[in-house]
Amino acid sequence: MTPFTVNYTGDYLDERGNLSVSDIALDLYAAAPFISHGFLTEQSPQPGDTTYWDRLYSLEVTPEQVARSEAIVIFRPWVRASAFANGAGRLTVIGRAGAGIDKLDLAACTQNDVAVFNAPDTLTHATASSAFLFILALAKRLTEQERLVHRGRWDLQPQTMGIDLPGKVLGIVGFGASGRELARLMRPWGMEIIAYSPRAGAEDAEALGVTLVASLDELLERSDFVSLHNRLDALTRGTIGAEHFSRMKRGAYFINVARGEVVREPELVNALRDGVIAGAGLDVFEHEPIPADHPLTGFENVILTPHWLPSTRDAARLTMVTMSNGILRAAQGLVPDNVVNPQVLDRPGFQAKLARFASNRSS
Repeated sequence: MTPFTVNYTGDYLDERGNLSVSDIALDLYAAAPFISHGFLTEQSPQPGDTTYWDRLYSLEVTPEQVARSEAIVIFRPWVRASAFANGAGRLTVIGRAGAGIDKLDLAACTQNDVAVFNAPDTLTHATASSAFLFILALAKRLTEQERLVHRGRWDLQPQTMGIDLPGKVLGIVGFGASGRELARLMRPWGMEIIAYSPRAGAEDAEALGVTLVASLDELLERSDFVSLHNRLDALTRGTIGAEHFSRMKRGAYFINVARGEVVREPELVNALRDGVIAGAGLDVFEHEPIPADHPLTGFENVILTPHWLPSTRDAARLTMVTMSNGILRAAQGLVPDNVVNPQVLDRPGFQAKLARFASNRSS
């Protein structure tokens, strides 16, 4: 039996050292005595540390943490090239608990013979249904009407009339898994659904009753609701800005459940302030967490959630089961599913690391 240590990033713990996410599928290791698990507690919140939540999204995996792990499961921290300053040593795989891999330096992982796998589909419905929630809440002006009740201002009812969805146009930017799922969810609502994605297949769109448009500009000009579902990479970072909001209808709403860095946020603030668009629903931001006095928090026609709306108990369990299954495969000398840097698989260094654990298949 060859021991295999998997460490979870410390942001899975609370100030008392207990799990902050109640179910991370550790039960799947019960029949695998060769696996031991722990946490990178240097990244955990400490009692009395009032700066932790401001630093949460800038936490990084360190060379010392790499050195004591065969595997690391990443929640929020970055894996930069600096994590391999002393080489990768024992580290064989990294599991990214989610679909996004923009915070991992994949080239550095490959160079250091570390395979990275993710959970590409476990948040698909949760993300799409979050966008659907934003669409319906914005259309009905739900949060604005709620505030009227809390303030006792029933006299303002006529000023907060919403709209219905039948006959309106939904524009989906990015037609991958969550974009397609949003289209499926919205079909019964009588909307015309259009999508823009250079990678989308016509057959997928046609099967869902979606019309692919030739350009982003066309989608923006036609849509009553624009929902972002595209990935963050070098081509999409900072690509949505003032020139795009100016093409939208003045009564249109903007939704982002993808990545905040796709949008030039100050230009979104200007568009909302100047009434260029009617409102927004945002689960992600250019810099996270946003401060309580951020300009976006001052708009009554904007719904904000803390990059957590798709994080349901069901989706979290599915994600962590995917992580545990990937760890179980690696700990038995097998390649995990969903490897996102497949170039590493042919490297002799990675193959040698993985081969060390083949004996665990019979343990």
